[in-house]
Amino acid sequence: GVSVTVVGPEAPVAGMILLLAGAVNALRLARWRGWLAWREPLVWILHIAYGWLAVGLLLLGATVLTSAVPASAGIHALTAGAIGTMTLAVMTRASRGHTGRALAADGLTLAIYLAILMAGIARVAAPFGGDFQAGLLVVSAAFWALAFGGFAAGYGPMLLTPRRRA
Repeated sequence: GVSVTVVGPEAPVAGMILLLAGAVNALRLARWRGWLAWREPLVWILHIAYGWLAVGLLLLGATVLTSAVPASAGIHALTAGAIGTMTLAVMTRASRGHTGRALAADGLTLAIYLAILMAGIARVAAPFGGDFQAGLLVVSAAFWALAFGGFAAGYGPMLLTPRRRA
């Protein structure tokens, strides 16, 4: 069927559905017990990326129900947060596996993860930042560039050379 968020995106029922979807996804994530994976960055980053989905849905639901939450916060939790983080999480893991490297995060990979997380946080915080909004946008853009640039610099060479033999 057609989603109520398409037919009536500003209707209170749409906000309630988005809040429910965010809560259900947060509950689902909690059931995965991701905190037990804290020693495995290639795993916990996937959990954090999925967590951004719940945050984005909750923010979008709140946007419909109150003027205190700008729509851009939820949209950027889904894009800069969920999509950006999941993209780098999958790219780093797949690149390591397909090039014959250990499925373990090195220092560069951890730096990439930290940079993308900071980019998402700053981007979602920006609409709430008042006088600091422009600065938060610059911070977000800089961390975004560091994350994807770090991937290109660090993973590019391994993707352009022959696969390591086991």
